[in-house]
Amino acid sequence: GCGAKEEATDRPETLTISMIAKSSTNPVFLSARTGAEAAAEILSKQHDIDIIIDWRTPPTEDGQIQAQRIAQAVNEGADVILISCSDAAKVTGAINDAVDRGVPVMTFDSDAPDSKRFAYYGVDDLKTGQLVMAELSKQMDGTGSVAILAGNQNAPNLRKRVEGVKQEAAKYPGINIIDTFYHIETPQDAAAEVVRVNNAYPAVNGWAMVGGWALFTKTLLTDIDQERMTVVSVDALPQELPYVKQGVVPVLWAQPTYLWGYVSVETIVNKVHLRMDVQEINPMELVKVTNENLAEWAQQLRDWGFTDVPDEY
Repeated sequence: GCGAKEEATDRPETLTISMIAKSSTNPVFLSARTGAEAAAEILSKQHDIDIIIDWRTPPTEDGQIQAQRIAQAVNEGADVILISCSDAAKVTGAINDAVDRGVPVMTFDSDAPDSKRFAYYGVDDLKTGQLVMAELSKQMDGTGSVAILAGNQNAPNLRKRVEGVKQEAAKYPGINIIDTFYHIETPQDAAAEVVRVNNAYPAVNGWAMVGGWALFTKTLLTDIDQERMTVVSVDALPQELPYVKQGVVPVLWAQPTYLWGYVSVETIVNKVHLRMDVQEINPMELVKVTNENLAEWAQQLRDWGFTDVPDEY
């Protein structure tokens, strides 16, 4: 009892979590920040501490810059690091150094499994790719030529998703994978790559998008011929909902990206402040979004604090 009392008084009054996502221009990570800040506000009141979300995400993906920001956060007094790894190979050393210096690290979305991080929260990436391809094959009646849109080639989570797409595609003799196409993870670059590939490969009539980058802009609402082309994608943020509404993308596999932040902060508080045991791998379940449940999903996004959900949904 005496020991427990001493431990309780040792708990910090302030808990600073340095959050380093992949890109500050990617809407999925902005929603994760919103979730983290909401959890910080609620848990601060619940546990009578001041939880600070210290946002250190670079404007564009760069594993080397992430590694530098881990070191900077440690040097400037961060209590915990929360990171989505753009390149596991480039950040593992920095993660390990942070842990060795007494700063625990948790990953979300994109893991560094060989590092000393204490926990990971995110989807099963192999399964995610398989789900995308299984749904796409169903929508294409098991026949057609498919291109894979895959974002950053160095991101371990995206490589796993691509692997899942290819594994699933092998089950369908009528499905031909044309190639995997990587790009800078901005809406404009992603949409431009889709248009380029469609022009360069006229046989392509299906897209397996392992991330929703290209659908964060309205460009493809008119640049995709939905009579000829079928698209299934990961993610279902407000910007992507018109694609479902208009039938351009019949199925989105939604990552509840708000929960990347919310659940991760909960896990950190349990581990670091409350000294509880936590699971190393914490799976996130995907949500299938179609026209049938579009209104329900839109309401969920509103409940999570998204202010850009169109009123029509």
